[in-house]
Amino acid sequence: MEEQDIKLTKLAKCAGCGAKVGAGVLAQLLDGIKVHHDPNLLVGFDKSDDASVYKISDELALVQTVDFFPPIADDPYLFGQIAATNALSDVYAMGGEPKLCLNIMAIPESMPKEAVHQMLRGGYDKVYEAGALITGGHSILDDEPKYGLCVTGFVHPDKMLTNSAARPGDVLLLTKPIGIGVLTTAHKADMLSPEGLELAQRMMTTLNKSARDAMVKYEVHACTDVTGFGLLGHAFEMAQGSDVEMTIDVNAVDLIPESLELAKMGILPAGMYRNRTFAEPGVDVGDVELAKQDLLFDPQTAGGLLISVAEKDADALFTELKDCVPSAQRIGTIAPYQGGKRIRLR
Repeated sequence: MEEQDIKLTKLAKCAGCGAKVGAGVLAQLLDGIKVHHDPNLLVGFDKSDDASVYKISDELALVQTVDFFPPIADDPYLFGQIAATNALSDVYAMGGEPKLCLNIMAIPESMPKEAVHQMLRGGYDKVYEAGALITGGHSILDDEPKYGLCVTGFVHPDKMLTNSAARPGDVLLLTKPIGIGVLTTAHKADMLSPEGLELAQRMMTTLNKSARDAMVKYEVHACTDVTGFGLLGHAFEMAQGSDVEMTIDVNAVDLIPESLELAKMGILPAGMYRNRTFAEPGVDVGDVELAKQDLLFDPQTAGGLLISVAEKDADALFTELKDCVPSAQRIGTIAPYQGGKRIRLR
């Protein structure tokens, strides 16, 4: 099999973060597993956060995460870039800086060596762009290719961000458009335009480094990256964990136009339905049309950061974000929880 004949996405049942186990199912799988107490473990798996954080000293904490998935692009080099971008994002979401990475790879025995090399090179190039290093890894044989990274980063313990500390009065900012899952699903069915494919690939290979570097200068209370659980899945986790209520202005959310048209046609990833099952009980969808709702539940791969920033700093942060991340959006507000739904769409 020649490298140019490979269609990596045809070897995968699900693409990218669409392969993620649903949040509700994941909670059930972890239920009852004892979490051992360690005063230096600042964030563990008992919280629905993006990475674990372990305090080393008063000045230093380790941030650790792992992320891998099946191909979301046919080109091996591009797939490696996207998988690395997605894995690095969890460290940025905690306010940290990635430093060391380990490859995680599963490949079919028949996969050409050059294709494997290109996939790894894609990951290496994106990691080096982030200012981090790949120092090794682990690989196995599998019928379905998969690639990702275990990432270790650093953060000051007092400047660590979680997804469970949003405060009433905060403003919600989002740094990338929504609809990547629908676009990649359409691409697998040969229904995506060249322009839509180029946009999806550009978004999925854009690091959240610039957004992270901007937000740590301001009073940000909570942050998460929008990936497999979709905007509303991750927002629901933030609202629930912070015991607050969110109002999201759907018209302010940058929904990729082509993804909206595809959603109206019913071109939707399976992960969208899992995300809706998980988060919809906590969302008042109001009179928002169904296709737009679907996009808000759409699983994103290497999506943007959802930032809960103090109102006094919101304008300054938004202005700085727009300079370095032109796709940044101001999408909503945080209020005290009044009971009932956690998120209201308007």
